[in-house]
Amino acid sequence: MVQTIELGVVCLTRTTYEYKTAQKMYRNTIEELKELKDVNYTFIEECVIEVADAEAAAERLLAANVDGVVIISGTFHLGHLALVFSKYIKKPFLLWAYNELPYDGGKIRLNAVCGLNLNASNLYKTGKDDYYCIIGDKIDEKWLAALRVKVALENSRVGLVGYRAHGFFNVGIDDMDLYRKTGILVDHFEISDMFSQPVSEAELEEAEKEVRELFVCKEVNDVQVKKVAALCVSASKFMETNKLTAAAIRCWPEFAANYGISPCASMSILQSKGVILACEGDLEGALSMLAGVALGAETPYLADLSQVNLEEDYALMWHCGVAPANLWDGKSERSLDTYFAAGKGVTAGFVMKEGHVNLLRIDTARGKTRMFLTAGESMEMKKQLCGTYTKVKFEKHISQLLNTVTETGVAHHLVMLYGEYREVLMLVAKMMNYEVIQ
Repeated sequence: MVQTIELGVVCLTRTTYEYKTAQKMYRNTIEELKELKDVNYTFIEECVIEVADAEAAAERLLAANVDGVVIISGTFHLGHLALVFSKYIKKPFLLWAYNELPYDGGKIRLNAVCGLNLNASNLYKTGKDDYYCIIGDKIDEKWLAALRVKVALENSRVGLVGYRAHGFFNVGIDDMDLYRKTGILVDHFEISDMFSQPVSEAELEEAEKEVRELFVCKEVNDVQVKKVAALCVSASKFMETNKLTAAAIRCWPEFAANYGISPCASMSILQSKGVILACEGDLEGALSMLAGVALGAETPYLADLSQVNLEEDYALMWHCGVAPANLWDGKSERSLDTYFAAGKGVTAGFVMKEGHVNLLRIDTARGKTRMFLTAGESMEMKKQLCGTYTKVKFEKHISQLLNTVTETGVAHHLVMLYGEYREVLMLVAKMMNYEVIQ
């Protein structure tokens, strides 16, 4: 579901330019903005000219608890005005200048771009980095999409079930650092909290039917199928009861030992329904998945960069069997397998569909949060091994990609999204003060 955002909109002018013309242009802008979906507005309908006007408008936007502010330079204007909004409102700004009007024999009519330049320079020199500049007659919807991601992350409620996987130090997080940067408070749960929710016979029967319709189950026994089904119901209730937007799960080694099977197959099914679950306790992996969902991307896939082939220039985006079931290629056998954890693995097994993909990872190292981005093509391949996977040929040679992730210490889990989202994600990184790694 697309994230709704609260947006403040204001237009700055000065009476020494054609401010009345700018006011008419601004009224047209207001009507056009109202046509955009999933945005609630607080419009300052009269153009802001004096500092007192800016202070009154800023107080109003602050009271409206806006997620971001669109500051339109209708004409050149006082340098104080944008700074007043920045003083009151600690949110991302879109600095927008109207196109200059044709000359009519007199002076420059709007000089709006110079006003934008003034605002950007002033804000930058105060230390504000979460602004973005555009020139034109229409708002930049990529900026709106980026703001949706930021709001979705900040409003999320994320759970850590158990802990990170054994030895996976590189996907661990600092709870207080995450809170300081995003406002997210991580809720911690025991593994048993996820699999011990009550499941009725009717719920179990319906879930088991779904499991058998989705997967060929010849490699697993009836008890294991029922456990997959029961966990689908229990884990879903766990997420709903605790009002979790996403969860990262310590899926081995204790899960299989205590429950009887690993959660992989159940996670594959639940993720295909839009439930955001990251394996191996990878909480920043879960946040990366959340970012993808907020963009409107189809169910994200948290995977390893595996089976690297330097000569043929590709890698498998593979994981032990947890990819969303709906990302199946429609040709390979979609199976349940028990190839690890002494027969308790119970993972999904299939080849994933073809298409253009982005790879994304929000990743913290040495006190700084980064966003890794790259892209490639998911290619057709035969089912050759257990787990869920696809062969990807990247825009850069695989040796260059591997060098980038290893030289910058990017964690070994990457989120794969079908589609192209990098322009928006780079705006997200700017809003969140994340370094971009490409």
